[in-house]
Amino acid sequence: MTTKNPYKVAVKEAIDSLIKSASNHDIDALNLIYHDNMQVVMIDPSGQVHKADKVAFKAMIEANKNNGAPMNTWAKFHHVEANPETGLVVLSRKNNLAGKDMMLDLSIDFVYENGRWQVIREVIFLHPDQAL
Repeated sequence: MTTKNPYKVAVKEAIDSLIKSASNHDIDALNLIYHDNMQVVMIDPSGQVHKADKVAFKAMIEANKNNGAPMNTWAKFHHVEANPETGLVVLSRKNNLAGKDMMLDLSIDFVYENGRWQVIREVIFLHPDQAL
């Protein structure tokens, strides 16, 4: 990603840190990356909507760790934008969030508070990935 916007660079670094922390089930790091008021909306392949807050989403990641579910670090970035207060990342990932390997298309909103970028909202669309 070539950009002269330092906020975009910082948000991209934050998403890289999020991917690394989630993939390693690092709940302490996720606690800092996830905003206290974070909301997650996940839409599964059948169209059912699942909602979670920070506590519930961290618990799901912790459960994946305890179940030995592998976390993939693969990511394809589609869009990154940012200004001094907010950021948006649209990307695709391959992972196991719902008990089987899936493709995830995500829109992740960030806010800059307390001297760091934090995830305030994730919208996740899960669908089968034929390449998996």
